[in-house]
Amino acid sequence: MKKIIIVATVAVLAAAAGVGFTALTTAQDPQEAGESIADAKAITIWRDPNCGCCDVYAEYLEANGFSVTRIDDRDFDKRSIEAGVPQQGIGCHLAEIDGYVVSGLVPVEIIERLVSERPDITGITLPGMPGNAPGMAPAKTGTLKTYSFGENGVTVYSDE
Repeated sequence: MKKIIIVATVAVLAAAAGVGFTALTTAQDPQEAGESIADAKAITIWRDPNCGCCDVYAEYLEANGFSVTRIDDRDFDKRSIEAGVPQQGIGCHLAEIDGYVVSGLVPVEIIERLVSERPDITGITLPGMPGNAPGMAPAKTGTLKTYSFGENGVTVYSDE
């Protein structure tokens, strides 16, 4: 009788383990399911509460699958410098996504590349408020030069 109970217990545990393993191995990566990397990405933006382009930019990010938290911060420029953004590279707001700092109106494609490639940098910046950037224009037009910054200094991250 004890032998039957032990064999039955082992069989039930083996079946449960198999089901669990199957569930784990068949779970889909968002990219495999055809979703954008941004679909599951939360981003926080510190912005001047009087800046309308920051709201338009946040709506642009949301339309591209980001979950955006907006924080009013009249001193976002000081927060930017504290976060490592070079003073000459400050954008119109500061953001944080997946451990990276993003300053300015950086296009979605560039942010997605950043969190996908995971370079050894502090973050990226699109300085100022370029008129052809998302948030300033209905859609990005022309080229935008985005810079990376971190322990190794400042370099061009993207010029597209």
